[in-house]
Amino acid sequence: MMSFPDLLLALLANFAWGFNFIAGKIGAGKFQPLFFTSIRFLFLLIIMLPWLKPAPGYMKPLLRVSFLLGVVHFGMVFIGLNAGGNIASIAITTQLYVPFSAILATLFLRERITFIRILAIGIALLGVMVIGFDPTVFNHLDAILWVSGAAFAMAVATVLMRQCPNLGVFRLQAWIAAVALPSLLLLSLIFESGHAQIISQIHLIDLWSPLYSAVAASVVGHGIVYYLLGRYPVSSVTPLLLLAPILASIFGVFCFGDELGWKLIVGGAMTLLGILLVSINPDALINKMKLQGILKKE
Repeated sequence: MMSFPDLLLALLANFAWGFNFIAGKIGAGKFQPLFFTSIRFLFLLIIMLPWLKPAPGYMKPLLRVSFLLGVVHFGMVFIGLNAGGNIASIAITTQLYVPFSAILATLFLRERITFIRILAIGIALLGVMVIGFDPTVFNHLDAILWVSGAAFAMAVATVLMRQCPNLGVFRLQAWIAAVALPSLLLLSLIFESGHAQIISQIHLIDLWSPLYSAVAASVVGHGIVYYLLGRYPVSSVTPLLLLAPILASIFGVFCFGDELGWKLIVGGAMTLLGILLVSINPDALINKMKLQGILKKE
């Protein structure tokens, strides 16, 4: 049973991640997505410099994971946010990395996948399809495609992380920032324009969004989750994190006047239900209930 202070920490992590979608949308619109992400990782790298240390024997997988998460995942998320549409659809779609990870782990790590997990993955993917048919989302399907790609990149990185265990969340964040900053800045210079004008018009207050994204989402959010995973089983922590897309949806309504149509609500509920079922390892839960006599043994 998670203690009340730790539950409050989990709530804080969810708030940090939920509001990160708001900061990201505002920042991507102000600076352009790739340039915004570069600034975000500049702040993160400055904060994480003390943890930027080599990982002997793990550098190749570490650099691969850092590129996938920093450049591909975050770059595509903020491009998706800038593409328009509803914050709720973006936030919920990012959670597809959970079923994507389960599929990839089955294919490449030979992990066993059961019928219940297959059903859960199907529900999650079907939920995103329902979201896509919402009128407010249908006009911005490119945003959903960008974010789905970001979720897949994160799933690949999650599987690759098995090759570099016990690095610590802060060292991982430091390397992600070190790899992402020059890569994204180069991509921004190639695919985006008007950098000199943007820089000349920046006010100090405008930097709140990339600074928030770096500190709140990466340092506070991931730091809290790493702490909780050190004290509780994954199956106890992961379901609590599903509050983040719900909070992001609420923030989207208040900050941008987003409309939550019934297809978005139903599809979002289906997706989060599927992700919850994948996350909590339902087969282990059923076996535990049988041992406790809650369910009859067959």
